[in-house]
Amino acid sequence: MRIAIVNADRQAIEILRGVIEGEAGLDVCWTARDGKEAVARCAADRPDLILMAMHLPAMDGVEATRHIMGTMPCPILVVTATIAGAFSRVYEAMAAGALDAVETPRRVGDGEEIAGAGELLRKIATLGALMAAPLQGASAGKPAPRSLRPSHGGAVPVVAIGSSTGGPHALGVVLSGLPADFPAAVLVVQHLDARFADNLAHWLSRQTPLDIRLLERPERIRSATVYLAAREAHMVLDGRMRLHYVEAGDGTNHCPSVDRLFESLAVLPGLTGCGVLLTGMGRDGAAGLLAMRRAGLMTVAQDEDTSVIWGMPGAAVRQQAASAVLPLDRIAPAVVRYIRSLPEPARVSRGASDA
Repeated sequence: MRIAIVNADRQAIEILRGVIEGEAGLDVCWTARDGKEAVARCAADRPDLILMAMHLPAMDGVEATRHIMGTMPCPILVVTATIAGAFSRVYEAMAAGALDAVETPRRVGDGEEIAGAGELLRKIATLGALMAAPLQGASAGKPAPRSLRPSHGGAVPVVAIGSSTGGPHALGVVLSGLPADFPAAVLVVQHLDARFADNLAHWLSRQTPLDIRLLERPERIRSATVYLAAREAHMVLDGRMRLHYVEAGDGTNHCPSVDRLFESLAVLPGLTGCGVLLTGMGRDGAAGLLAMRRAGLMTVAQDEDTSVIWGMPGAAVRQQAASAVLPLDRIAPAVVRYIRSLPEPARVSRGASDA
């Protein structure tokens, strides 16, 4: 994998170079010390991955990410001295298309030990596996069978949303369009380091009138509530309408996986609702969205023009997994209309017991 380093600190560049070039199969193809130089270098020599610092002269890392993703999309991993200290910029960079964030490795004392090297290499390996992942699920172009599904059973309707690259912004737009009395539960898997979960919940709570909850333990879903995956485990719904985690170990490239959430909904008899696949790199969620469509649920994919990266929704569209392909600002109105059109027996009150 050819990796570019963008960082204003010479010592940080050398530490990053040492970590990368000490790993088989990884090479540093170029380095840049400011955002403008990074944009120019990327245009001339597109790497497989860019390690992007946030604090840069001439053009900061957020703006450089925005330029690169808008003109020559390339996987970007934010590398910052402290995630907590640069959190607002990290979020802006991820809204512009960065995939994830990690703290800059640092030398410990006067020795050769590099703290944080293992975490950096783990994230690089995960992104490498994602970019190399083969297409799974139904063959492209194969029509998705439609089946009639009864909208009964007395269970709260569900809106399941999956997102990745550019997802925080897209989620904010969709959730801001859902009313305070929305008669469905919203289940969200956003590809994001688990350490960001609290901050994501706090940020989204300012975008929507709905109740935002991090799933900490198994609980029965309620309408007008948004549940966010908050652990490196798969979030799934069971037949008792209880949301819980299933530990990883199935070889999926993402944990939590959008596919695993969507597939858990597709097998529940009588469940009503819809699946929504937003902007993101890779294919996670496409096979699960197809399973939901085959089960008779409404399925929506974000369109290419409004996606930062049309990887996940694009894969779903190619598999004919989406019953609707919509620009970002039209997704929430379509979901609200559909949920409100469901017969009353498909709904339960917001105050349902967790027992």
